[in-house]
Amino acid sequence: MGVAVFGFAAFGAAFAQPAATPNASMFAGETLKYEGKGNKLHVSLAVADLTFTASRAPNSNELVIRSEAISKGTLLSLFHYSFLQQYQSTLDLSSFRIVKTTKHDVQKERVRDSEALFDYQNKKVSYVETDPKDPNRPPRRIASEIGEHMQDMISAIYALRLEPLAVGKKFEFSVSDSGLVYKVPVTVTKRERQQTPFGKVWCFRVEPDLFGPNRLIEREGKMIIWMTDDERHTPVRSQISTEFGKFEVKLKAAMHNQ
Repeated sequence: MGVAVFGFAAFGAAFAQPAATPNASMFAGETLKYEGKGNKLHVSLAVADLTFTASRAPNSNELVIRSEAISKGTLLSLFHYSFLQQYQSTLDLSSFRIVKTTKHDVQKERVRDSEALFDYQNKKVSYVETDPKDPNRPPRRIASEIGEHMQDMISAIYALRLEPLAVGKKFEFSVSDSGLVYKVPVTVTKRERQQTPFGKVWCFRVEPDLFGPNRLIEREGKMIIWMTDDERHTPVRSQISTEFGKFEVKLKAAMHNQ
């Protein structure tokens, strides 16, 4: 699972790219903490803690989003499986598009570090992945053509939060992951009440089209994200259904330090 899955994720009407907005600075100083649980045979099992922290980069017009997923509970005690995923997404605040993504990905004994740099002048993303446990291993390199507005798996969730959400609205984001580029259609399907750390509140039910052939995740599945119906559009819950079972990610705490 990890932050990559939580990353946050029907054609018709109009599609919109993330646009510049003065509200993007509201994310600076925000920390969101989540717990992920897996559901197998109607048994709910804790599997991970997730944290997202956004801050303004010193002496620049950039927003840095640090995200971390750490395995816990059943994964460790029963299956002896551990993971640590740490992402850092750097965005240009004026256009709210991704400029750099770095990852530290640990899955049991496997460790990978990577960096993606977005060159909008030359319309290219350059991705380099290395194995810190084997410095003699040649780096994995991928370069892809990009458009004017790109996001990574994490920044796409924040870009969606800036959109004017309403039932029936449709959006499409260009998302780059591991040097490859994908189109991610998103539909706002319902308005529902959800239990949150700040009480029961109205939320938009958002459905990113992440799964299937030529999609970001090439297997069968479905993802739903619930975002608060207010200016911040805080993600309070996510549900991911796959062939391996159902996963729930719920907000446990939200802090804002401007």
